[in-house]
Amino acid sequence: MSSPTASEQFTATTPTPQERDIVIRLEDVSVRYRVPHERYATLKEHAIRRLQRRVQYDDFWALRGINLEVRQGEVVGIIGRNGAGKSTLLKAIARVLRPTHGRVWISGRVAPLLEFGAGFHPELTGRENVFLNGALLGFSHAQMEAKFKRIVDFAELWDFIDAPLRTYSSGMVARLGFAVATDVEPDILIVDEVLSVCDAAFQKKSAERMHGFRAAGATILFVSHSLEAVRSLCDKAVWLDNGRVVVSGNTDQVIESYLASVAAKEETRLAAEHAQVAQQDHWGSGDVTISDVHFLDANGRERHVFFPGEPMRARIRYQAQRRIEKPVFGVAIYRSDGIHVNGPNTRFADYDIDWIEGEGEIDYVVDNLLLLEGSYDFSTAIYDYECVYPYDHQHRLFKFQVQRGSVKESYGLVYMPAHWEHRRS
Repeated sequence: MSSPTASEQFTATTPTPQERDIVIRLEDVSVRYRVPHERYATLKEHAIRRLQRRVQYDDFWALRGINLEVRQGEVVGIIGRNGAGKSTLLKAIARVLRPTHGRVWISGRVAPLLEFGAGFHPELTGRENVFLNGALLGFSHAQMEAKFKRIVDFAELWDFIDAPLRTYSSGMVARLGFAVATDVEPDILIVDEVLSVCDAAFQKKSAERMHGFRAAGATILFVSHSLEAVRSLCDKAVWLDNGRVVVSGNTDQVIESYLASVAAKEETRLAAEHAQVAQQDHWGSGDVTISDVHFLDANGRERHVFFPGEPMRARIRYQAQRRIEKPVFGVAIYRSDGIHVNGPNTRFADYDIDWIEGEGEIDYVVDNLLLLEGSYDFSTAIYDYECVYPYDHQHRLFKFQVQRGSVKESYGLVYMPAHWEHRRS
């Protein structure tokens, strides 16, 4: 495929009447980075190797054949794992880099907020950088003078505005960049995850400003790892993976497809870990040994990823070397950060087992799994009836995950089904 010229790659031709509300169009856009095989200690060494034609490269395609149309007033969320091509896509749209193949068509003023310090100089003061960034966006000095007070008020940086940018924290740089980019009243606003370093109050204020742009009909492209932020702001989403568009369309549907893929990959990873559980990481007399634990869904299918409200069954298989009278089976669930969620056992539940011998299994059945999103460790044990003498105790050897699914709550540990009631006095 031959590469288009610069004028072909970035065009601003008049659209047809049918296309008049389209403000961004990507046609078969691909971006290639050339990655050298070796690292060179100095620029001189690299130059010599290059003159000798001894520099070897690998081609890394960050984007592959992207076709995308965005209409005026749409708020589009770009989601995907790290390295999926999200930032490269936004840079191509913002004209920061030129695609290797394909065409990018843009209509309107673009204000990009791509990464920390983009368009800023670390040795200049915050004040000087405001005017520099404004010039890059096409504004005169006089126009930026009129905007300056509003920008610094919004960024809340009057105490630091005449300090060099290198003295700013990453959050302060992001605040200044967002304030400049959004005060210029862009037709297209591009935001790439930078607000994640800001404090909660500024994130809330920024979200309100973006909602204001949305209400005013501006077009917004928004990259965030916060799927809830994408849900709340965006009416359309694009899922990228390995530089390709996997699916685009309704935000909720795209996010659910993405989460299903993440769940499938986690299922594979956890199943592989389960198969390699180190059985020596346990203690007890060995009169009874726990041979395996399987997590089952309502259909009896083994799984390691569940959703709030689902039933879950932990099937514990054991081997008793001799007859054991009145054993007590117990389990415990820990969140991955060590918080102890619960610790039930058969004695607490008044579920007495007279004796065991040989092979057997026992199920710990959860009718409605009310844990919120997170990774969880599972312990299981067999003790004597007084819960003093361990036959086998396997501590946090088994793992499962809970993903959000249709439950929007994300704070805390457990989901408690409830409802709201409002009355006016």
